[in-house]
Amino acid sequence: MASTIFRSLQTRPFCFYPKALFRRKNGILYCTMQNTQAQTATQEKPITKTTTPELKKAPANYKTIDEKILKDYEAIIGIETHVQLSTQTKAFCSCAYSYGAPPNSGICPVCMGLPGALPVLNSKVIEFAIKVGLALNCKLFLNSKFDRKQYFYPDLPKGYQISQFDVPIASGGYIDIDLPVEFGGGHRRFGITRVHMEEDAGKLIHSESGSYSEVDLNRAGVPLLEIVSEPDMRTGIEAAEYAAELQRLVRYLGVSNGNMQEGSLRCDVNVSIRPVGQSKFGTKVEIKNVNSFSSVSRAIDFEISRQALLYSQGQADEIVQETRQWEEGAQKTVEMRKKEGLADYRYFPEPDLPGVTLTQEYVDNIRSSLPELPEMKRRRYENMGLSMQDVLFLAHDMDVAEFFDATIANGAEVKLTANWIMSDIAAYLKNEKLTISEVKLTPQELSELIASIKGGTISGKIGKQIADPVEIEKMVDKVLSENPKQLEQYCGGKTKLQGFFTGQVMKLSKGKANPGLLNKILLEKLNANS
Repeated sequence: MASTIFRSLQTRPFCFYPKALFRRKNGILYCTMQNTQAQTATQEKPITKTTTPELKKAPANYKTIDEKILKDYEAIIGIETHVQLSTQTKAFCSCAYSYGAPPNSGICPVCMGLPGALPVLNSKVIEFAIKVGLALNCKLFLNSKFDRKQYFYPDLPKGYQISQFDVPIASGGYIDIDLPVEFGGGHRRFGITRVHMEEDAGKLIHSESGSYSEVDLNRAGVPLLEIVSEPDMRTGIEAAEYAAELQRLVRYLGVSNGNMQEGSLRCDVNVSIRPVGQSKFGTKVEIKNVNSFSSVSRAIDFEISRQALLYSQGQADEIVQETRQWEEGAQKTVEMRKKEGLADYRYFPEPDLPGVTLTQEYVDNIRSSLPELPEMKRRRYENMGLSMQDVLFLAHDMDVAEFFDATIANGAEVKLTANWIMSDIAAYLKNEKLTISEVKLTPQELSELIASIKGGTISGKIGKQIADPVEIEKMVDKVLSENPKQLEQYCGGKTKLQGFFTGQVMKLSKGKANPGLLNKILLEKLNANS
């Protein structure tokens, strides 16, 4: 019976939902609902609305709140971060997940929660969880378990989520960050309460009219790590930098792409305030729908101002435990729903999955495989004598850091290499919309260029001109197009004509083209025509 259902799902994907209406759109069968709840944690934008809302200023009574009022209160901030793991299959079944795939094209009885379909744990999820736990300096539990977290969303087909409750895989860690110089600089350490494994829900795609919603279960069952911080942050900037550091961390580890725009990294921010000097925490408010680091900072700053204003007006009782949503267009938070307590989730051990038992040898093998992490790299760059501005730029992107390391490994001077990467190369990447791994300039060639400039063979101005592979490529294309007869002869076997083409390009560049880079590009072009 199960196999029959599965075959039908493969040919005509859909999802079950009580009182649902099925409708076909663009060849895909959707499950639609009428009178759906207005807000859910996984809602999406209207399916026909693609324009970005115009940014507006926050209401004046919050944005222009007297700074003297803010100084009377201290903000307490913690973040729950969900990281979508880059495994080949989902957490408890063999379905693959691909962002942007046609709705309900990657589902099976397990991720749909059909009766009789049993989950089987993907071992890669455990490996990735251990990597993150170790990188966050956590204590690992060699014996942990999965639990059922009971709650209802239209895009959660089982009516519960497989998660971890009282025995997570890791807890009690910390992460170190460096604040940007423009925000005062300095080092911060934020505690990590826990790291636990769980599965994702699907998503709702609401119609523009609001009369129905379509349910896509492709994401249901995708493995997540939830990373819960201690309430150690005090400003929106600190929280945004914490989230950015987590993104760098998971990318360095290779466990997730960390793309916020794809939902691969999602932050739920908890904010409360208290009068300065008070030890008791204030009422915590959760903020959802923050999909960029700048949104994290702005949403927190708005919420701090909102709560401080209520305190100052004697209306502190109006700050209630709730979930609020950040509206990017209006630049404010709005009430979404009252916050559930632990008792509402009715956790109990997952009966369909065995406990997770690790050996110390397995953990030690993973520990030895960890790469140099962002914080370690920053400290190493600092010890080289680089400024914090240089350090933060170079260590931000793993590919940039590898390019820098490879260049200085070829003998280039550290500061000159940093200057080249941060100025001319960075500007070129921005203008051409490229990543550093896509440029034709190699670390070896950059090292030779820096050596030539330092040795006085060429000037820095000339060096910047000949370091641009796109310009050299344009000159090569021009020479080849203007000499079709010689190109035909080369393709016919007269390979000595390579020297002719090299001479023509050097003449066109007035002798400024880097010979090594020129020959590399020229050979690629000639071989492509042969």
